[in-house]
Amino acid sequence: MKASLATIALLVLALGCTAQAVQVEENGLTFSLEAVKRLQELTEISLAKGQLSPRLRAGPASLCADPMLPQELLPLCRQRGASASLSRLTAIPMDVCEICAFAACTGC
Repeated sequence: MKASLATIALLVLALGCTAQAVQVEENGLTFSLEAVKRLQELTEISLAKGQLSPRLRAGPASLCADPMLPQELLPLCRQRGASASLSRLTAIPMDVCEICAFAACTGC
């Protein structure tokens, strides 16, 4: 009985680790897939409101100042070239990243 409980606990732990395992790397920093998805959602919302130029795709000043931006992305905002990095992150196709076919995604 104790062995089966231990086995179940290990399986649940392993499942929890793999669910959060996909990481996206940009400019030497690593971010969770969920943070990149949230960044893409914020970008789409800003584009819909007309706050960002569609040509730029990601305005670092407005995105980095957004209180809904995941905290793990803030170091990227402080780096030189944040605009280009944010643009690349918002351009990552999530359906491809989730199956780890995209070079920037690791941890599958």
